[in-house]
Amino acid sequence: MSIQSENIKKLVERREKARLGGGPKRIEAQHAKGKKTARERLELLLDPGSFEETDMFLQHRCTNFGMDASHPDGDGVVTGFGTIDGRLVYVYAQDFTVSGGSLSKTMSEKICKIQDMALRAGAPCIALNDSGGARIQEGIDALAGYGEIFERNILSSGVIPQISGIFGPCAGGAVYSPALTDFTLMVKNSSYMFLTGPAVVKSVTGEVVDQEELGGASVHASKSGVAHFAADSEEDGIQTIKKLLSFLPQNNMETAPEKPTEDSPFRLDDELNSIIPDNPNKSYDMYKVIGSIVDDGEFFEIHKDYAKNIIVGFAHMNGRSVGIVANQPAVLAGVLDINASRKASRFVRFCDAFNIPLVTLVDVPGFLPGTQQEYGAIITNGAKLLYAYGEATVPKVTVTLRKGYGGAHIVMSCKQLRGDINYAWPSAQIAVMGADGAVNVLYAKELKADPEHASEIFEEKKKEYEDLFSNPYQAAQKGYIDDIIEPRNTRFRVIRALESLAGKRQEIPAKKHDNLPL
Repeated sequence: MSIQSENIKKLVERREKARLGGGPKRIEAQHAKGKKTARERLELLLDPGSFEETDMFLQHRCTNFGMDASHPDGDGVVTGFGTIDGRLVYVYAQDFTVSGGSLSKTMSEKICKIQDMALRAGAPCIALNDSGGARIQEGIDALAGYGEIFERNILSSGVIPQISGIFGPCAGGAVYSPALTDFTLMVKNSSYMFLTGPAVVKSVTGEVVDQEELGGASVHASKSGVAHFAADSEEDGIQTIKKLLSFLPQNNMETAPEKPTEDSPFRLDDELNSIIPDNPNKSYDMYKVIGSIVDDGEFFEIHKDYAKNIIVGFAHMNGRSVGIVANQPAVLAGVLDINASRKASRFVRFCDAFNIPLVTLVDVPGFLPGTQQEYGAIITNGAKLLYAYGEATVPKVTVTLRKGYGGAHIVMSCKQLRGDINYAWPSAQIAVMGADGAVNVLYAKELKADPEHASEIFEEKKKEYEDLFSNPYQAAQKGYIDDIIEPRNTRFRVIRALESLAGKRQEIPAKKHDNLPL
């Protein structure tokens, strides 16, 4: 056999060994937990045959605590680039079979290289996390590695989409990279995220809690809001990531790909004409409105289980990707609170960063009152949503379906926050507050002075207030509403508005950066 043949044989054998990660036994152990390996996940994520691996032969350089005994190729992370539905993406997947996927300086170098390549190429970066945290044997080098990764997350923010999939443990410093990315997905019953584990929690606070209760997928998807998605399985999680990408552009200089549809932009829906209850205190399901106006009734929701009183997600309208923000009257009457404000403002800012037009459906009675909300800084958190809409320069189309009261009306993409086209249904009520509350404030003295006729006075003044404000006409007369539309025409009118705004250009004053109320 020639020297060249020997070299090729050696290369092939070394590649095969590198692809086994920690070896067959550890792969078996991974499978026994119901988890896939890093390479199996990438195989599901990327188009067949499209993966180009980088740094397969990189090894760690640690000699402390017996680490010099083993130097596996790849060092616990698989990095490279490939395509998803033909579109370029950069990826890295931590390999739990090698040192528990723990982060070494070498691993951080591999990850940082991929992040840099993604940024230069203007393509999304997807991270599949499955790691025990920093490699303790490397000490400060591992911590420095995390810092390098975080800095690149920050520099890439708003330039390329960044998506994190949590497919196993993600603890300590490791949690901050996902927190800095645009979207985080977790897998139920097999992934978890927390800064300090159950043992530390117990020793410091005395609280007894297990991993799932402390930082499982369901907890972060419904309570903390850290996770945007909680998948039932790894396969489901990877399909969710692929679906999410279909709504997003490659970078902040491009627009999202269009999706052909046979759903006519002129389609009407007579059911919308009767969806608003006669009783203003009765609820209805905003999902029915969203499903009625978007292409083929397909809505891809973000943060589905968190702050359910507001709905955010992606859809297509006449083939174009849009971001939907909508109050949900069926949950807490659609009121805005701390969590809903945070959820919506983050989504609005993402859409604005990546040239995705915003469609806002409004039915909001106000902000949730109470000491819990005030002590939790509802003022600052509500200001985040106001700020997000006010700074956004993408096309913004707003439809007020029913209630638009007080500060909540302003916050929900009103005309004064540079809303481009603001519509209202005939059922819209745009006012400082509802009629009952307004009469009690405005005529408190009269009602108290004449208790015998208080009921009659109240009803008379209530009707007077309703005639003036419990409709959209005064707002339309003053130009705060561009038109009052028949509900069944909403899809057609919104699509036409978006098409008219397709070439929109709007600048903000030059600045180093803004100072969002955090």
